Amino acid sequence: MIRIGEKLPNIHLPNQEDQMISLRSFKGTPLVIYFYPKNNTPGCTAEACSFRDSYEDFTTLGAMVIGISGDSVDSHKRVTKKRRLPFTLLSDSKREAEKAFGVKRNLFGLLPGRVTFIADQDGRIVDVFSSAIRPRAHITTALKSLMKIS
Repeated sequence: MIRIGEKLPNIHLPNQEDQMISLRSFKGTPLVIYFYPKNNTPGCTAEACSFRDSYEDFTTLGAMVIGISGDSVDSHKRVTKKRRLPFTLLSDSKREAEKAFGVKRNLFGLLPGRVTFIADQDGRIVDVFSSAIRPRAHITTALKSLMKIS
């Protein structure tokens, strides 16, 4: 898994509007990048809605939130609209980002892991948090990490 102090991988993925996004293009902005298994599942919905409900706290700290899963662009577009998500979702259908970040898979390698990475303004990882059973904890941990760097 990518370690604290390392630079963000140079990944380009399509967002929910099918626009290619480069993670390194956000230099100068702290990032909260969270990997999650699948749209519209109970844990992933709770996590996304918790990020949504705390979104103003993230923007107040100058950060952007980005969710990444293997779901399609269309699936991301639907869930963004349905759940009124104000942040970007990236489609990692070929598992490029998952591999570049070193996100471990769960359940005998069948399900992508649930991991949150915090990157500072220079694109360096400052914190990593992983918990499959406590999706809402990612929000609290991310906010605490951002407070340390802002």
